[in-house]
Amino acid sequence: MNHLEATYKGKNNFWRYLVMIAAVFLASNTIGSIPLLISFLIKSMSDPQTLSGLAKTSGDLSFIGLDSNTLLAFMLFPFMAALAAFFFLVKPLHSRTFAQTINGTSKIRWNRFFTSMIIWYALSAGYFIINLKLDPGNFSVANTGMTVLILTIISIVLIPFQSGLEEVLFRGYLMQGFTSVFNRRWFPLITTSLLFALLHSLNPEVREYGFLTMMPQYFIFGIIFGIITIMDDGAEAAMGAHTANNTFLCIMVTNKSSALQTAAIYEQIKIYPWTELLVLVITGLLFILILSFVFRWKGFKVLTGRVEREIISETVN
Repeated sequence: MNHLEATYKGKNNFWRYLVMIAAVFLASNTIGSIPLLISFLIKSMSDPQTLSGLAKTSGDLSFIGLDSNTLLAFMLFPFMAALAAFFFLVKPLHSRTFAQTINGTSKIRWNRFFTSMIIWYALSAGYFIINLKLDPGNFSVANTGMTVLILTIISIVLIPFQSGLEEVLFRGYLMQGFTSVFNRRWFPLITTSLLFALLHSLNPEVREYGFLTMMPQYFIFGIIFGIITIMDDGAEAAMGAHTANNTFLCIMVTNKSSALQTAAIYEQIKIYPWTELLVLVITGLLFILILSFVFRWKGFKVLTGRVEREIISETVN
């Protein structure tokens, strides 16, 4: 095992984690906001009423006048800035490389990333087709034009930065950090899943359906991604699944309460959060079982085991 064990090769003072989180947040909200800021300033010069639109909006930036694809790209740019900040700071702050944060070794296992992504795509497509067949009246075709191609390119290119940042932070960086506090594997699994859920508490779907209704979904997502990170001894599979989940939703189906408003092919009219939670649990269990077979995991006892302070192997599978 390498991933969580790599914690003990670096520096884990509490202040280092505070500095990193602050730097990532700062990069996201300064450098990352430059494209939107420029667009807003250009719009303001031609239409002084834009300022009043900013005061009235609650996260909806359509008043700036950008098309949905450009707006999506600009909303994803802060994640690129934040990931770049993390990439350059992790070595001087923690004496660990970017790759060591992901899996404890010197190389990123891209085969894990793409295999996991393909499997999650297949499961997502399967569920969507079944849902479409069982409840066709709940879906309307929203976009079949050339903008779908542009949306697909933007999603494939930029969504990995968004999902990658979240996975590197939670299943990589913070899982290692919490391991240094209490060296049982279940502890970073639970704590990072809770923090992952809370990170999404300001999403529009939470305002729409309620905190207690939506938080279990985000927590279960965190648990699923955390389990495969521990079982696969690295975060690449979680990064692939997260990327597949978000790109599929961006391109194929959206709804009025979605965090990322896109010109997707389908629009889902009514959302059933508790049904979605049940489907997520079933899909997550199936996904874990498929990965355990594909990656030949040795057993699930590792989830409750201790994290040894000495890295046993630097082998990259």
